[in-house]
Amino acid sequence: MEKRTLGNSGLEVSALGLGCMRMTFGDAPIGTRQEMITFLHQAVERGITFFDTAEVYGPFTNEELVGEALEPFRGQVVIATKFGFKHGDNGPAPGTGLDSRPQQIKRVAEESLRRLRVDAIDLFYQHRPDPDVPVEEVAGAVKDLIQEGKVKHFGLSESDAAAIRRAHAVQPVAALQSEYSIWWTPIEEEILPACEELGIGLVPYSPLGRGYLTGKIDENQTFAENDIRARNPRFTPEAIRANRVVVDLLERIGAEKGATPAQIALAWLLAQKPWIVPIPGSRKLHRLDENIGAVDIELTAEDLAAIKEAMAGITVVGHRY
Repeated sequence: MEKRTLGNSGLEVSALGLGCMRMTFGDAPIGTRQEMITFLHQAVERGITFFDTAEVYGPFTNEELVGEALEPFRGQVVIATKFGFKHGDNGPAPGTGLDSRPQQIKRVAEESLRRLRVDAIDLFYQHRPDPDVPVEEVAGAVKDLIQEGKVKHFGLSESDAAAIRRAHAVQPVAALQSEYSIWWTPIEEEILPACEELGIGLVPYSPLGRGYLTGKIDENQTFAENDIRARNPRFTPEAIRANRVVVDLLERIGAEKGATPAQIALAWLLAQKPWIVPIPGSRKLHRLDENIGAVDIELTAEDLAAIKEAMAGITVVGHRY
């Protein structure tokens, strides 16, 4: 597996990471714990060294799963996790509000260290910007944790360019996690240039459009109640039909390259910048192998120009959330 370095951080990871959220959270069906542990071991065997989780996934169960599965590979893999949600009766959840107060960040770090079974968190992201806490305070809290040896690298998620700059001035930001894909590109305007200028790696989540860009979803698809796509505007039958033109484009290029739509979507991301590391989520070995195959696909400047021109003529239907 090709390796990449996230910006100027020196943090080297596999060119493709693995998003672990859906192994315990977000949609159905979810495999058994042992099936997911076996799958994570198979990912390591295939050269994946970058794994993404968060305390809110579950909550807590995802970190526990990842920690148990990857404990035999300590020192060989990089685990990223996140802080930033309020804790209610059942732990943190996206609907319970944000909490990036320094004392909360430090409390979450201690618990994540325990669940992940590590001595230091490789990459600790603020999961979402907290309007009630200046980002300088967030960066300062993580800086304290780095100085204490409990965290190695600081990350942000879904932050704008101004916040990235403010945080980076206090504690260098190793990576920004943000949605980015062939059909979601607004970060190209200000955020990507800021990352390049400051030497910050980009970790795109939902690089396959929550599965849509694989070409396997049509308007007859139904989603389980606990599947986040059941309430997503891009997954109504009307949007699925309207956005088929994006998949048609990927299929056309894939036919020329001997690749699947998913592989072209990932190869497109990898071709944007050498410091971009997508983290597609997967729970099936054949999907993982398909995704890994994207690393070996080369899109030329002409290919990229043709994709850009084609996408400029396509209006994607439905908001991403």
